[in-house]
Amino acid sequence: MSIDDVRNELIFQYNDRLDKKRPLIVAIDGLGGAGKTTLVKEIEHELCRTHNVSIIHIDDHIVENSKRYNTDNEEWYEYYFLQWNVELIVEALFAKLRSNCTEILFPFYDKTNDKTFVKKIAIQTDSIIIIEGVFLQREEWNSFYDYVIFIDCPKVIRHERILKRDLYIGDSDAIVKKYKTRYWPAEDYYMKKVQPIKRANIVINTNM
Repeated sequence: MSIDDVRNELIFQYNDRLDKKRPLIVAIDGLGGAGKTTLVKEIEHELCRTHNVSIIHIDDHIVENSKRYNTDNEEWYEYYFLQWNVELIVEALFAKLRSNCTEILFPFYDKTNDKTFVKKIAIQTDSIIIIEGVFLQREEWNSFYDYVIFIDCPKVIRHERILKRDLYIGDSDAIVKKYKTRYWPAEDYYMKKVQPIKRANIVINTNM
């Protein structure tokens, strides 16, 4: 599916939505290194010519280190279950988006200071809201989307990308070690438990 096809499909979904008083809520789901951010930029570039578009990166809303590291749980559990305040995101974001709110007070994570701060987000009811991130189709969040795109990318390619991208972790050995203990097991759990490929409205296969 080309970017033009995706744009046209989202415009169709926007025009066809039943509740015209709120935005169309679109999830761009996929595992680490799948190319979600790149796709979102391409979609935004295409859509913003004719529509109001807002992007929400779910990783901007994680919790402080003390709440997701060294919790006496396995690392994959910390990543999947503790990385975000799942219920708070339901109450402060998703429920608000679905209830025609024009302003949302929502916590953002400041990585430099390891703190969260509340920021006001203006929501245009005649817009397309694109939410990008991992694990977006988890049970607590899935019912809030109008449309879901899952990016399916081979693990070997995602592996190459994270080795180039996640240098903040350390050298290649340190990156692989962290992914083996924290990220990949959580992703495996998500794929088996939630089966996001089956749930998504469309699946975009990428191998580049």
